[in-house]
Amino acid sequence: MKRLAIVGAGGHGRVIADAAQSSGWTTIDFYDDAWPDTGASTGPWPLIGDTLLLLARLHDYQGVIVGIGNNHTRAALQQRLLDAGAPLASVIHPAAVISRHTQLGAGCAVFARAVVNVGARIGAGVILNTGCIIEHDCVVEDFAHIGPNAGLGGGVYIGRQSWVGIGANINHLIHIGRDSTIGSGTTVIRDVPDAMVAVGTPARARPA
Repeated sequence: MKRLAIVGAGGHGRVIADAAQSSGWTTIDFYDDAWPDTGASTGPWPLIGDTLLLLARLHDYQGVIVGIGNNHTRAALQQRLLDAGAPLASVIHPAAVISRHTQLGAGCAVFARAVVNVGARIGAGVILNTGCIIEHDCVVEDFAHIGPNAGLGGGVYIGRQSWVGIGANINHLIHIGRDSTIGSGTTVIRDVPDAMVAVGTPARARPA
């Protein structure tokens, strides 16, 4: 039996649970500090309790993942779990396509039809959402989020905790700084510094 604990029982967490079930995890439990009622449920998966309870029960699980979409919150919770010795797991939907010649950090969520090509390096706690494309030799740093159907050309760099919106396209060799946001449907043809918001086609950047 493979048991997975997911911290965060919202919509993103449930998508992780569905991907985990499809990829062979047999038992999936939720923990969420916002919904502390033990015995409640979210869809077919039980909500057991809060994070403190999970920390006391880590020995019951072969894997733990943070199912929260906010990049900064996910980073803080994953560090807390890591410090407690949690067995961090990545969840990869079986319909994702990941080259064997890539690196994937701990605690990542990779959803259906995501593609990661040769030479890419994906950091810890990254979300690769449904249908996104990470081309060859890209770097996606820790706790970034690549939105559904977004595309990164070859050699793109995405900084830590940055967010790339739904359907955004980033041209090859572009550098996106840390803590930046690329708006949905945006086309990026120039580098974006740290802590910026870029929107439009072509993208125009402004301070976040």
